[in-house]
Amino acid sequence: MPSHIVLVGLPGSGKSTVGKMAADAMSTFVIDIDSLLVREMGMPISQIFGMVGEARFREMERDAVKTALARDPCVIVPGGGWAAQPGQLESVKASALVIYLKCHPNVATKRSEQGEARPLLAGADPGEKMRTLLQEREPFYVLADHQVDADGPPAEAVAAEVMNLGRQYGGWFVRQGH
Repeated sequence: MPSHIVLVGLPGSGKSTVGKMAADAMSTFVIDIDSLLVREMGMPISQIFGMVGEARFREMERDAVKTALARDPCVIVPGGGWAAQPGQLESVKASALVIYLKCHPNVATKRSEQGEARPLLAGADPGEKMRTLLQEREPFYVLADHQVDADGPPAEAVAAEVMNLGRQYGGWFVRQGH
């Protein structure tokens, strides 16, 4: 039986996009933790974050990832800060292949500005905040089983690399043509 695939990286690194592409090609489903929490709470992440605070939000993320790991193998996409919580990567490695989508902070900032508001990037200089996030989180991100360059290649190429790693190290079968 294949293992789960957990994608980690900065906000804007392409985790959600790549996760959907990879899951489709591997004939499985993706569990996007932020999307799941938005559906459960009935409000955007920025409002959830503001309402419950960062500590409670991280607890909700941890619980949602644990629940996802109890399901059939799939692609799991936690928020960018999940992996930076001590012990999180170690707690999933027994049942998941963890892949770090490595992305330059400037690229991640530009991508993030096109999507939903991200609470930790709010303020005067989102680029500087993204650089700070990378500095704080990368020591955790590099604990992933594998790294994939996510800021140069198109999302399809990044997804192809994730699928290749899933096939090589996670026991996944990938449909022909992908």
